[in-house]
Amino acid sequence: MSALTIFSDQDPSAPIWHSRDGGEIATELNKINVRFERWQADRELGDNPQPADVISAYQHEIDKLVAEKGYQSWDVISMRPDNEQREVLRTKFLSEHTHGEDEVRFFVDGAGLFCLHLEGKIFQILCEKNDLISVPANTRHWFDMGGSPSFTAIRLFDNVEGWVAHFTGDKIADEYPRLGE
Repeated sequence: MSALTIFSDQDPSAPIWHSRDGGEIATELNKINVRFERWQADRELGDNPQPADVISAYQHEIDKLVAEKGYQSWDVISMRPDNEQREVLRTKFLSEHTHGEDEVRFFVDGAGLFCLHLEGKIFQILCEKNDLISVPANTRHWFDMGGSPSFTAIRLFDNVEGWVAHFTGDKIADEYPRLGE
């Protein structure tokens, strides 16, 4: 079940707010201009879906976002516990970074933890199947897919290059709870 936990960016030991209610999560994230919606991942795609099948199954939802926001490209990221690159990718995504565009993800399956660092707080959003999140451009954040990752998500981009990160060098991500810990 999706969740939002908010911490001070000075104290990772004591959450200051927590909810698993989708409406409360959306309301709280809207205050910081983060879009959070519960969509219906209504297509069964199996245990390890191929990217083309995921895109085909959700093209109607992609088209809505493209019409609304003008996204230029999209792809599918899928990670399973047996992926040989899982530790390398986890380490890369766990480093605080920004993007020059919104980071948009629709979770078709599985879960991941987005951690946003802004306004003196850390917002940890557990995104699961059916969750759409859009993190505004230039927001400091990191993503934890867990030590045994299992998720499939559609990513939408403002540019044709896809995922381009600008790492901050801040080690704050090392101080906060990780997915599955």
